[in-house]
Amino acid sequence: MSETMKVALMTDCMKMAFTERPIPEPKAGEVLVKLEYVGICGSDLHYYETGRIGNFIVKPPFVLGHEPGGTVTKVGAGVSALKVGDRVALEPGKTCGHCEFCKTGRYNLCPDVIFFATPPVDGVFCEYVAHPADLCFKLPDNVSTLEGALIEPLAVGFHAANQGEARAGQKALVFGSGCIGLVSLMALKAEGVSTVFVADIMQKRLDKAVELGATGVINVKNEDIVKKTAEITNGGFDLIIETAGTEITTRQSIELARKGATIVLVGYSPSGEMKLPVSLALDKELTFKTIFRYRHIYPMAIEAVASGKVNLKGIVTEIFPFDDIQNAMDKSIHDKASIVKAVIKIA
Repeated sequence: MSETMKVALMTDCMKMAFTERPIPEPKAGEVLVKLEYVGICGSDLHYYETGRIGNFIVKPPFVLGHEPGGTVTKVGAGVSALKVGDRVALEPGKTCGHCEFCKTGRYNLCPDVIFFATPPVDGVFCEYVAHPADLCFKLPDNVSTLEGALIEPLAVGFHAANQGEARAGQKALVFGSGCIGLVSLMALKAEGVSTVFVADIMQKRLDKAVELGATGVINVKNEDIVKKTAEITNGGFDLIIETAGTEITTRQSIELARKGATIVLVGYSPSGEMKLPVSLALDKELTFKTIFRYRHIYPMAIEAVASGKVNLKGIVTEIFPFDDIQNAMDKSIHDKASIVKAVIKIA
């Protein structure tokens, strides 16, 4: 095995380059994973295009990517649950294990989390990574490493569905049919919600939602969503998952929600602030939930894919070779109407 690996660097906004770095050695409790696929996330694109998300500011050179799947090639001391040759999905956040949030099981809220591709922590647009074995989840024989890479965004969808207490009998609406909207749709269906509508302004993405099991879609460019909601529900939706992150869709969520409904806010607003009709929310006694990443989801998500409840490959619209990563990033930004989910094939 070569002692160095290829690493893709963000050298400036909208600029990628390659370098060589030493292949890491797994420490005690870690495994070395040869990466095969890494998804391109919306956060990667935000960093690539603007250099920051809120207070997280990229200082180039920086390695993007936090949705990896691959194969174990070496195990560190004390690792018994995994062996060389096991195919794994990697949960990208290492938490402290000692704070209040970790001790109460809400480890996604750990203030000292070290998360791939969140500045200043490098991500995994590279050939190898050493990672804690307990954050590497073995994939069943019928789940590919491509699907393993996509367990990370699927975990977001399941966490959103869980926060909304998704269950049979509800009528749900997902705002946004990008990657997170689509995995939220599939998570809702997997958890027994038989009626799930998806709203967006991009018809190609809505077509993908239909392909993945949406009961129906609403192109808000062409349809009156208030009128459509009155036609398909009895007083509004029981559960709304908002993934678009815009003020207008968040306001519409309140308007379209049934009395006593739950709204789960997933999408980040570009400005970070919104003006909302709070009095209407009070009159309806709505419950608002928010999510930050996920917790205790990977085993559930992997089982859902293995059992056929979730067609995770179905969200992928483009697979780019590692050497073409500049083009992959650029196309993902400039052709959002067509590219729902792009993945980098590392090996």
